[in-house]
Amino acid sequence: MPNIVVQKFGGTSLSDTDRFKAVAKIIKDTSEKGKKVVAVVSAMAGETQRLIDLAKEVQEIPDPREYDALISSGEQVSVALLAMTLRNEKVNSKSYTAFQLGLRTDDYHGKARINSIDTKNILKDISADITPVITGFQGINEEGDITTLGRGGSDTSAVALAVALGAEECQIYTDVDGVYTTDPNVYEKAKKIDKLTFEEMLELSSLGAKVLQIRSVEFASKYNMPIRVKSSFTNNEGTLINGEENMEDALISGVTHTSDDAKLTIRKVPDIPGIAAKILDPISSQGIEVDIIIQNVSEDKTTDFTFTVKREKSQETKNILSNLSKEFGGGEIELNEDISKVSLVGVGMKSHAGVAATMFKTLADKNINIEMISTSEIKISVVVKEDLAHEAVKSLHDAFNLEK
Repeated sequence: MPNIVVQKFGGTSLSDTDRFKAVAKIIKDTSEKGKKVVAVVSAMAGETQRLIDLAKEVQEIPDPREYDALISSGEQVSVALLAMTLRNEKVNSKSYTAFQLGLRTDDYHGKARINSIDTKNILKDISADITPVITGFQGINEEGDITTLGRGGSDTSAVALAVALGAEECQIYTDVDGVYTTDPNVYEKAKKIDKLTFEEMLELSSLGAKVLQIRSVEFASKYNMPIRVKSSFTNNEGTLINGEENMEDALISGVTHTSDDAKLTIRKVPDIPGIAAKILDPISSQGIEVDIIIQNVSEDKTTDFTFTVKREKSQETKNILSNLSKEFGGGEIELNEDISKVSLVGVGMKSHAGVAATMFKTLADKNINIEMISTSEIKISVVVKEDLAHEAVKSLHDAFNLEK
């Protein structure tokens, strides 16, 4: 069915009843322009965290099934309130939970993946000029239990619905009016980007930009579903993310930094074939994601193996390495949580040389030491001391003239 637009509204857009009225006006205005709107909503601002805190008060490690049943309830409040607000604005509307729709996921509580969506009721409503308002973040598994899609999962819900409905685009409404060249809270020269490729947004999301959940961008890229990031507080075009590249793509689109990484080193392990797999297999089997990796070989045929993980997993990873070191007869384990990953991202890097040289010289001029380096076709990441990250971001933003 043509002219369908999926509009997703996050918690900051739904912080109180006045914000619900503002969101209802956005939906009404879009409908009056001839579009068929399907709304996807998150819980009200702060509600999910309140429910998480409640769960941890009664059970230190909450049961996964009951935890999902609890923290998904905030979205049910939001859909009902928004549907009522829309009706008050003379927009015929109907709320749905994932259970009512049949949004099926796998069994992985807390980070479930969507398997299928039954669009029958949605399409029936659209044909009858009814605006469906649907819970984001949640689904149901084959047992009929409620599952959740992980932090920011409403973005993925919205993109998946847009794909299933053959929508024109998926609009993600937040408290910022698009994707910026860097975090505006870090550097006042940050500039809104009008257009990005899926590739660039995937890198930006994975490297510290918090505008979109990375899984939603992966989903959109896989099915070529355009995403537009907009603000529910202002009226502008936001940032369009799609699969189109052109000859005028910027050399660098953005510079990001993280504040949740840790670096670990296991020293003097045997330099033999397969040692990297023997180190990383037990870590990955615990669901711990490893990022940048460096392996140094010394003259005594041992190796120092260094890599980064998310800080929340650093102690667990160190314990695994300690056990491995005993098994291999390796040396000490070093953990450094005083690091940040600073990254340049831009599809224009594909056809331009000298980006790395400019990056390294800029940081050297600021006396910022690089501890690790990782590259791909459209990004360069370096690990630096955390207290130097903001200075690194600002200097790189200036060096590549991103404010222009």
